[in-house]
Amino acid sequence: MRTKRSAAERQIADLLVTAKKSLDLSVAFLSRLDGTTQHLEVVESAVPFIRDGVTQRQGTSFCQAILDGRLPAVIPDVRRNPVAMELPAARIPRIRSYVSAPVTLSDGSLYGTFCAFGFASDKELGKRDVALMKVLAGAAAVIVEPEVRAQERRAEIEGRLDRLIAAGGPVIHLQPIVDLATGTRVGAEALSRFPVDWGLTPDVVFAEAHSVGLGHVLELQALEGAAAHLDRVGGYVAMNVSPATLLTAGCARLLRRLPLERVVLELTEHDEVEDYDELAAALAPFRAAGLRLAIDDVGAGFSSLRHIVATAPDVIKLDRSIASGVASDRVLSTLVGSLATFAHGSGARVVAEGVETVDDAAALRALGVDYGQGWFFGRPGPPEALAVPAPRTPAVAVPAAALSR
Repeated sequence: MRTKRSAAERQIADLLVTAKKSLDLSVAFLSRLDGTTQHLEVVESAVPFIRDGVTQRQGTSFCQAILDGRLPAVIPDVRRNPVAMELPAARIPRIRSYVSAPVTLSDGSLYGTFCAFGFASDKELGKRDVALMKVLAGAAAVIVEPEVRAQERRAEIEGRLDRLIAAGGPVIHLQPIVDLATGTRVGAEALSRFPVDWGLTPDVVFAEAHSVGLGHVLELQALEGAAAHLDRVGGYVAMNVSPATLLTAGCARLLRRLPLERVVLELTEHDEVEDYDELAAALAPFRAAGLRLAIDDVGAGFSSLRHIVATAPDVIKLDRSIASGVASDRVLSTLVGSLATFAHGSGARVVAEGVETVDDAAALRALGVDYGQGWFFGRPGPPEALAVPAPRTPAVAVPAAALSR
């Protein structure tokens, strides 16, 4: 028996109380029909044995008989109806009067029924009461529909992701990261790619995964896919991870297996960090072993400085929104220059994302940005598509003091 009702269930209960009092009947309930079972979702009852969560066979219920047209929507005296008397509810709990209205959602689909009944016949029950029940059923439909759609959405997401996870997770492509001063590729970012027919960007897919409890699993699969490329390319590989997944035991086990001096973990500035001390403690042994930390999407929001100050990253990645077009925008160039100065003063290197033109690449270099990433240097693709060879030793040098922070 459920002891605590949700806000929506409390609203439904108010409607049921209205029905119960207006019709002067003993029990009113909202049921959900799934094809085989009638679920009494919310019940207002004068008797304790009829309560929230009770179920019965749908095919033998009064509601199904009414929906099938075998019984009328209002029954003042069940004993006068042979079909009704054949149903189990006519004997237990000895229903003697009944009124029901279907609960239909906005797309025309049937959710269930809104019903009330009594243990004594009531010759006053009639069309007016059916009309009231229809109005209340319509109000109930409006209340339950958001949750129905949310459950459908969850089922759809879980179905898609379960198949993807079973198949090994996302496809991992690499996009080159280039030293703006020399043109040498120093590393690559591992980017997750999902089925094209989903029509969803990676950030949306990961957000969906976390919304249904599959986020850590999917992120760890993406990290495994990225790590698999370490033996196929030179330089470092930047891997994206959320703070929450970073704190999992599975992520720690993965990191212990990797050549950490060739790994950069990217935390997006949009990800909320609930406990910076906990995050620092989790990262400390890995950073001491050579792992570098990057803050991604810097400049795209308002949490950047807090993220940077609290985590002391080795790499700051400028969001494409402030890097693209910097050659022709004085405001952007001032901002980029200030961030580069700030980063270097903190002992961090700077990577600009979204570099698409030679002018922007030159301007970013002049402003003190160390590395560039974007279509100008190469689109994401398989490891063999990385055209420019990279040195085996990572070019993103970090002072020893930075690694000990």
